Amino acid sequence: MADKYEIRRFRATEKGAPGYEQGTDWIQAVGFGFHDTRRNDDYVDETMAMYRVDGRELTGVYQTGEVAPHSLEAAIPVATFGTLRKNLNIGFGRQLPTRLVTAVTVRTPHRRRGLLRRMMSADLNRARADGLAMAALTASEASIYERFGYGVASFERTVKVDTTARFNVRHQPVGAVEIADRKVLLELAPQVFAKVHHLTPGSIDRQDYYRHRAAGEFGRDGKPDDAVKVALHYGPGGEVDGYVSYKFLGWDSRPYTMEIVDLVAATADAYLELWQFLGNIDLVERVTWEEAPLDDPLTWALSDSRCIESSDSRDMLWLRILDVPRALAARHFPADGRLVLEVTDPLGLAAGTFALNITDGEAVVDAVPEPAPGEADLTLDVSALSSIYLGAVCPVTLTAAGRIREHTAGAALNARLMFAVERSPHCLTHF
Repeated sequence: MADKYEIRRFRATEKGAPGYEQGTDWIQAVGFGFHDTRRNDDYVDETMAMYRVDGRELTGVYQTGEVAPHSLEAAIPVATFGTLRKNLNIGFGRQLPTRLVTAVTVRTPHRRRGLLRRMMSADLNRARADGLAMAALTASEASIYERFGYGVASFERTVKVDTTARFNVRHQPVGAVEIADRKVLLELAPQVFAKVHHLTPGSIDRQDYYRHRAAGEFGRDGKPDDAVKVALHYGPGGEVDGYVSYKFLGWDSRPYTMEIVDLVAATADAYLELWQFLGNIDLVERVTWEEAPLDDPLTWALSDSRCIESSDSRDMLWLRILDVPRALAARHFPADGRLVLEVTDPLGLAAGTFALNITDGEAVVDAVPEPAPGEADLTLDVSALSSIYLGAVCPVTLTAAGRIREHTAGAALNARLMFAVERSPHCLTHF
């Protein structure tokens, strides 16, 4: 089987440079895998430019022999896999360099031949060898990635907010919201997001695409979207500490609806005041947002919380610990204590027994090479450990589900207290 395929890794290059066509073929293969229409040359060129800014590495699997007559040519990969490195907020402002995995596709006739396993296993081993303690992805299918050691670590939901006369946010504004030219976000969006990223557990540094999307410069078809409008929030000192980009869905949409493209707020006041702005837009009866947090302050600030219709609550960020001692030692822990964790790993990267000792919030992690029988307080798969790492998934719940085995009474509750973070994790960065 191996001699039928070849794995190639490369980086995006400038247009006209050697290898550029290899990158454009790779992008078309990704689009095919996600059922997109064929991308035009301008879309591909802009995408490649953003890939270069992000420092993405592109992996493709290619047929080595002759392809079937009239089928896609051999230059089009039958499987794709992309990676980039960004910082993950792991609580209390701490940052952990993380391998992001994206654009994973396998063409239908070539599935079940181990191509995904080969790409994933090789890349995770390379990431660990490079000194990274964490990998992350967002999953289009939830059943695929647990077998590679990934666990759900954050959630999001879609909301539809009734902004008719019922809508009232119980908040006295301390700042101001003003309309701006949408293109100002090309510069301002990364600056505001950097503040949010520092404050939000589960947040991941954004790729270059996001500022173009928020500014309406790169829509779903790759073209500028002149329907996008932008409002900025100014804090008490006049600094921009939040923004919302949004678009009207048209007069044929009932009720009349405004869709949030991107909402980023660095303070609680900015968040509520941007919602007050959205709720006061004339002729609009509903505002929708597909990336809202589950633990949403807006729910509790509204006079009538039933203005929010929540649906499609779903997993968002999946994490995969590659090096248990490094990952745990990088964190701040709000509760002191000791836990001995027996960690299993389907790929063998992070397996072992580890003593986690927390003193004044700082962790010392020691491998236990020959654990005594019954020494472990908890036994769990690396996917479960990755899920509880940011505090969004409760160890007590995973114990009840059979995902964690508790050998010492109360150990799961202790883990819940130790792995807590300062606020609910939320990731506004899809990749």
